[in-house]
Amino acid sequence: MTTVVAPRYGSTSLRVGAATMWLSIIVLLPLAAILWQSAEGGWDAFLSAVTSPAALASFRVTLTISAGVTLVNTVFGLLVAWVLTRDEFPGKRLVDAVIDLPFALPTIVASLVMLALYGPGSPVGIQLQHTRWGVGIALLFVTLPFVVRSVQPVLLELDQEVEEAAASLGANSYVIATKVILPALLPALLSGAGLAFSRSIGEFGSVVLIGGAIPGETEVSSQWIRTLIENDDHVGAAAISIVLLSISFIILVILRTIGARAAKREEQAR
Repeated sequence: MTTVVAPRYGSTSLRVGAATMWLSIIVLLPLAAILWQSAEGGWDAFLSAVTSPAALASFRVTLTISAGVTLVNTVFGLLVAWVLTRDEFPGKRLVDAVIDLPFALPTIVASLVMLALYGPGSPVGIQLQHTRWGVGIALLFVTLPFVVRSVQPVLLELDQEVEEAAASLGANSYVIATKVILPALLPALLSGAGLAFSRSIGEFGSVVLIGGAIPGETEVSSQWIRTLIENDDHVGAAAISIVLLSISFIILVILRTIGARAAKREEQAR
């Protein structure tokens, strides 16, 4: 005799309600507050803040460097995740632990690390302080784990027998990589890239020392926001913040939509 357990809708509703309340307090309420503050001066003040020459220059620096960093870390994050899941070598566990180091370090410490390595008196003879390259390397450091940790679990779950079957049918490494492995990894890879990009455009601590906040060159939008706050322009700072939040949200939605469609196609193909 089969016993049918009725679903406990009451407990489910309670959990959903608690999760929604916590999300509202921690995420939605602060977002609503910054949106309200950005609208205090009216639409004209908002447009003036986000289209000022300094704001546009900070957007240009932020978006170009962040896009480049995301592309680089998407490629090398995939490579690192592949090595950690498919290869065996001495010190593998140590390398795996080091990947999470940027998560653990305070971002200002990351900036000090970059300054010690690439600042004046660099032990490797490379001086990148107050350059876009320095900002880019700092962002590479703090965003790499997002890609690696997004891709790594999917690589662990991939059935290697499918790859072996494709190889036995005459498929070369390129075909296996592009037709078998990449489609399965694409949703996770896009998710990691989206997280890395979003972190890059909002990063402050890791670039504050190595970048130097040179207007039009190394001053990212988060540093321009700090300048506005120091000048008591809270409405302008909120307006810039809203633009960054909007860009981040749109990019995440687009990449996750593409990833979800890719995952659906992959599931249908099986």
